[in-house]
Amino acid sequence: MQVVLRLIGYLGEYRRRAALTVLCLVGTSLLGLVSPRLVQSVIDRAITVGSPSVLGLYAMGVLGVALASGMFSFGQRYMLAWVVQGAIYSLRNELFGHIMGLPFAFHDRSRQGQLISRLTGDMDQIAMFLGFGLSSMVSMALTLFGSAGLLFAIDWRLGLLGTLLIPPIALTAISGSSQLGPGFYEIRQQYGRITGQIQESYAGVRVIKAFAREEHEIGKLDIELEAFRTRWMGIVRVFSLFFPSMGFMTNLGVVLVLGLGGISVINGGMTVGELVAAQGYLMMLTGPIRMIGWMIVMGRRALASSQRLFEILDTENDIQAKADALVLPSIDGRVELDNVTFGYEEDANVLEDVSFVAEPGQTIALVGATGSGKTSIINLIPRFYDVTGGRVLVDGHDVRDVTLHSLRSQIGSISQEAVLFAGTIAENIAFGRPDADMSEIEAAAKAAQAHGFIVEFVDGYDTVVGERGVTLSGGQRQRLTIARALLMEAPILIMDDSTSSVDVETEYLIQRALNQAMLGRTSFVIAHRLSTVKNADRILVLEAGRVVEDGRHSDLMQGDGYYRRIYETQFADQEGED
Repeated sequence: MQVVLRLIGYLGEYRRRAALTVLCLVGTSLLGLVSPRLVQSVIDRAITVGSPSVLGLYAMGVLGVALASGMFSFGQRYMLAWVVQGAIYSLRNELFGHIMGLPFAFHDRSRQGQLISRLTGDMDQIAMFLGFGLSSMVSMALTLFGSAGLLFAIDWRLGLLGTLLIPPIALTAISGSSQLGPGFYEIRQQYGRITGQIQESYAGVRVIKAFAREEHEIGKLDIELEAFRTRWMGIVRVFSLFFPSMGFMTNLGVVLVLGLGGISVINGGMTVGELVAAQGYLMMLTGPIRMIGWMIVMGRRALASSQRLFEILDTENDIQAKADALVLPSIDGRVELDNVTFGYEEDANVLEDVSFVAEPGQTIALVGATGSGKTSIINLIPRFYDVTGGRVLVDGHDVRDVTLHSLRSQIGSISQEAVLFAGTIAENIAFGRPDADMSEIEAAAKAAQAHGFIVEFVDGYDTVVGERGVTLSGGQRQRLTIARALLMEAPILIMDDSTSSVDVETEYLIQRALNQAMLGRTSFVIAHRLSTVKNADRILVLEAGRVVEDGRHSDLMQGDGYYRRIYETQFADQEGED
């Protein structure tokens, strides 16, 4: 019930339209109750008597009721659609905004397909419940009580008979729906897994084809689809049992009413018109009861979807600014890690007591084996994760004490994966500064050695790169991400293996541009190229989450430490290229 009330709360923004919807719904329901009485009058007062004029009069009445009912029905549907779509709009926006605001740790453990299915399929289930389910419940209640009262008014025995049919039909509906709740939740979960599998396969289609693994991926999806079919057939079995049962009981009631009412007509206790009206009210009476099963099923599906949505909405954001967080002023770029300990999981630290200071304008190269903690360090500076112990300071401010926007807007980032968005080249370069003019965009592209290949395209900077930049080469995508970071003109620049996707010649050109761009900026570089490491002001050598050596290339090469061993195994063969 709490989940349902929470869903209904999203309708509160549209109270007036919701009130009009209820008004129209009541009108439609009440006019529906009038129809059997009019049919009774047509039979008893016009057809039986044989009066064409009276027949015409009642025909006009039936037409008027139908016209009024149609107008109310239009108002109900239109207003209801407005209210429901408005609520879904708000809910979907809130969910998407919350997902975007959740920290990296959440996205590390979440599958994209599961999140997408919540924003699409689960939203559809909720929209159906809010749009059809709630309005039908109100209409059913009005119809149920109204038809029962009018059936008693015609003949108390028929009214009692109709009332006795309610408990068995309702119990059958409730019994069946209680078996469907867990099943629908599993169905929604399985649907999310299928979406995730399809999304993952589509994103990696080039790798799949390159390794001829199409059959393997098809087999993986087949397993998920088979599980979905099995779960769905379990639900179908329940449907197949209790819906026919309710249909049988309804038809039994029709037979009993016709039998009892027919005898009463023969004995003169009831008119033919009253029997026809009673039959109509009986169908109105049993209709809502039969619909209880469908409403419960729909409610169960919406409840399962709502639980999946609220699981996300109720996920706390551990990385958010304090209530009294400061807006970080323009910074010089001094970065300090003070006895920092960090782990992605509890009791599994990847950094242990890391301390160093990067002065404004310095270039810091991070070197170490995979898993040594290089990427973790650069993820802590813009506060993508929070430290487990110690502090990360930018210009003397603990990053936990300033607003995220004021911090991250002063940090340029070039990630290991060159991520682009569907749109033009210019839009991608200006992603971090959408207000940048064309001259600034071109200047950043030239600094990243991207201008040359951009102008070779027919549409130049207006060239659409396609989803994830699939129309560009790896080196071209990487240079655009570098241009995107340079355009921000941030005092701190972070590069995670930023030239790994380009050839040696292009890397040399990019490195020359970066050397110029990094002047006056505090830069952190994770690189596998000797040229980058040799030009750094300081090299931090990490091993098992600790800084084991710190100095310039020439100084570190004097000793026989860990850096020298890394150089001999990783960098020595690049000496000639450099």
